[in-house]
Amino acid sequence: MAPRTDFPPVRACLFDMDGLLLDTEDLYTLCVNLVLDKYGRPPLPWSVKAKLQGRPGPAATKIFSDWAKLPISTEEYMAQLHVFHNQVFPTTKPLPGVVDLLTKLSHPDIENVHIALATSSHKSNYELKTAHLGYLLSKFPDHRRVLGDDARLQSGRGKPLPDIFLLALKTINDSLPAGEKPITPEECLVFEDSVPGVEAGRRAGMRVVWVPHEKLKEEVAGREEEILAGRAGEAGEVDMHQVGEIGDGWAEELTTLEAFPFKKYGIVVPS
Repeated sequence: MAPRTDFPPVRACLFDMDGLLLDTEDLYTLCVNLVLDKYGRPPLPWSVKAKLQGRPGPAATKIFSDWAKLPISTEEYMAQLHVFHNQVFPTTKPLPGVVDLLTKLSHPDIENVHIALATSSHKSNYELKTAHLGYLLSKFPDHRRVLGDDARLQSGRGKPLPDIFLLALKTINDSLPAGEKPITPEECLVFEDSVPGVEAGRRAGMRVVWVPHEKLKEEVAGREEEILAGRAGEAGEVDMHQVGEIGDGWAEELTTLEAFPFKKYGIVVPS
C-alpha cells in the first residue's frame, strides 16, 4: 500500500505519559520485581510487560496476576507494590527530548497547535510521579489533562480502545479560542511508547508517533509495521475494520523525541 502523503498540518498533539514523557517504565519493573522476589518468582519478562504497558490499572493487574500466580490476593499485591511506588516514583525524570519538545509546542507564539495529556495513570499515581515536575506538566492546561480514572471515561474502555484520545481531543475542542474551527482526528498526532497506545491512537483515526523502550523494541522485532498499523492483536472487541493498513503512512517509529521533525507534520515553531 502506498503511504498517504496529503495529511493536513497537525493542530493537536496528544501525549501519553509513562515511558513516553517520563522514565517510569524501568521504575515500574523494579517495583514489580521487588514483590516477585519476595515470593521466589522470576523477574517480569518483557513478553508480559509489553501487554501491561499503556493499559488501565485493573486490566494490567489482571494480566499480571494471571502470569505471576502469587500466593497472595490482588489487594495484598497492590498494597506491597504501592509501598515501593511511594519510594521510587518521586525520582522520575523527563526522557530525552521531552522538555525541549513540550517547551516548543506550548510556546505562546506558536499558532494553531494545542497539546493535551492522555495517560492511563490514575490521579494518585499521577501526582506521585509528577509532584516534583510542575515545570514540565504545567505545560498542559489543567482542563486538557485526561487521567485513567477520569469520570468522563467509561469503565473498561481504556487503551487499546480509542476513548481516552477522543476525550483528550474533546477537551481541546471545547476550549478553543473563539473563531477557531474544531480540530478533526486526522489533524491530531498521538505520542505513544506502548503497543496498546499505538492501537488506541490508530482507532481514534489519528496519526501516531511511536517511541518504544529499547527492550520492547527487542520483544516485538519484526512486527513493527503491523504495530504502526494498529494490527498487533491487542484490540480486544474492536472490529478489525477500524485498524489501519500496513505502510499506510499514518504512523512512524522514532527512537527518541530529540530533534523532533516538526516540519514533517506541518508544525511551525518559533525560532
